[in-house]
Amino acid sequence: MKTYYLAGAAFAALLLSGCGGGAEVGNEASTNEAASSAPAAAGDAGAAKDAVTLTSEQISAAGVQIGRPIVGGAGTIELPAIIEGDPQGTQVVSAAIAGRVVSLTRNLGQTVGRGQTIAVIESREAAQIQGEVQAARARLQLANSNLAREQRLFAQKVSPEQDLIAARTAAIEARIALTQAQSTVSAAGAGGAGLNRLGIAAPISGQVIARPVTLGQTVTADAELYRIANLGQVSLALNLKPEDAGRIRPGNVVTVKAAGRQAKARITFVSPALDPQTRLVPSIATLDNRGGTWRVGEPVTATVELTGSGGGGAVRVPTTAVQTDEGKSVVFVRTPKGFQATQVQLGDASGETVIVRSGLTGREQIATTGSFTLKAELGKSEAVED
Repeated sequence: MKTYYLAGAAFAALLLSGCGGGAEVGNEASTNEAASSAPAAAGDAGAAKDAVTLTSEQISAAGVQIGRPIVGGAGTIELPAIIEGDPQGTQVVSAAIAGRVVSLTRNLGQTVGRGQTIAVIESREAAQIQGEVQAARARLQLANSNLAREQRLFAQKVSPEQDLIAARTAAIEARIALTQAQSTVSAAGAGGAGLNRLGIAAPISGQVIARPVTLGQTVTADAELYRIANLGQVSLALNLKPEDAGRIRPGNVVTVKAAGRQAKARITFVSPALDPQTRLVPSIATLDNRGGTWRVGEPVTATVELTGSGGGGAVRVPTTAVQTDEGKSVVFVRTPKGFQATQVQLGDASGETVIVRSGLTGREQIATTGSFTLKAELGKSEAVED
């Protein structure tokens, strides 16, 4: 009996052991199957996390517009600017002598030719310098007459040679005195309508942009009468931040916009020093204005091209195509089932577009507008998964 009992117990133990081993094998197989399927599930989850599933009808109903990135162009900065007269084509017309303004022949905005008399000043000083011209001219005539007489007498052997030399010297001195007197009048202006008047001539051709005096006003010497500018070419005054000025060179293109007008200018000067008051870098661009489109003093918006911001092969997308998801910039790329949120690295802004340094090739179709709606749909998907 005892032997039977032990044998039965041993069999039962072996049976239980066999059952236990079978259970462990089954669990291991289940674990391996789950492990093999886990990566696929994780990949699907990652793709689903960044994907928005929409039909063409739903995309159209959501107002999402699709386009391709722009390939080419460079980064820009946009800043306010002021139209100014070209420094090389602007000149102040001043009174060389003190006196009373008795004539102003041009008004603001009118054109003037070089050498035209545009103002007349009446003064005692004008009478004095013009009187000196007349006196010098009379002395020259007398000296020339004496010289001619001495030449005849010397030829007839009546007058000695030293008298001829003295007459010739006097004539030369008289001519020099007349030239000096005429130069004084020329420096002051031109001849006026009377002995006590001087006309002021325009030094350049252009347009009157300032006339700070009025008729009958008494002015001092060097007082400004007019400001004339040749407005066929105007300047654009810019103030750049130091970090931007380092990326702008002479020759860079500037797009000028104002009140429905647009034109292209070019940078001609970037100051090597900061303005001590504004701590900004003064810069000048030159703008063609032969059509008279732009006015001096007019505020405009200038979009300045930056050097070394992507070059001609840069990929650009509209700023409306870029969204931020979990602190990263993304662009929604069209897929057969909808859109895929693709992470991108952004560069400089370029007007209404921004340069994409990495993440896009430029051949994709992307959501150019309505990307905020896609971001909202992406957020709903993530919330459902959570």
